[in-house]
Amino acid sequence: MPELTVVTTTVVAADYFQSYSVVGLLAVVGVLFVAVAFGAGRLLRPVVPTPEKLLTYECGVDPVGEGWAHTQVRYYVYAFLYVIFAVDSIFLFPWATVFAAPGYGATTLVEMFIFLGFLAVGLLYAYKKGVLAWT
Repeated sequence: MPELTVVTTTVVAADYFQSYSVVGLLAVVGVLFVAVAFGAGRLLRPVVPTPEKLLTYECGVDPVGEGWAHTQVRYYVYAFLYVIFAVDSIFLFPWATVFAAPGYGATTLVEMFIFLGFLAVGLLYAYKKGVLAWT
């Protein structure tokens, strides 16, 4: 019987590694596909450098000054706050469907108030730090 166990273990290990070999082969084919696509693009594209093509493109406007520009951080903070509340509002729609299901009403209501409490604390923190004051 010990020989039968060894054979069974070898067969199981072969099946195990065979599944990984399929994944590895698929990864290699994917890498080759991308490499061939980039190589073909490099070989087939026209290469005619001109001074106009070497300029920095700024939405059709000729670039003026240096490449570095000072940007106010508050714009990023507003964008970050918008993303936070937009993503959080996405969670309200599945909650509304689960809340309507029988047997989940009280639990989901408490969970949503906890969730909205965290949002309110974050908004209060942003307000206290003066992030929401547009100057």
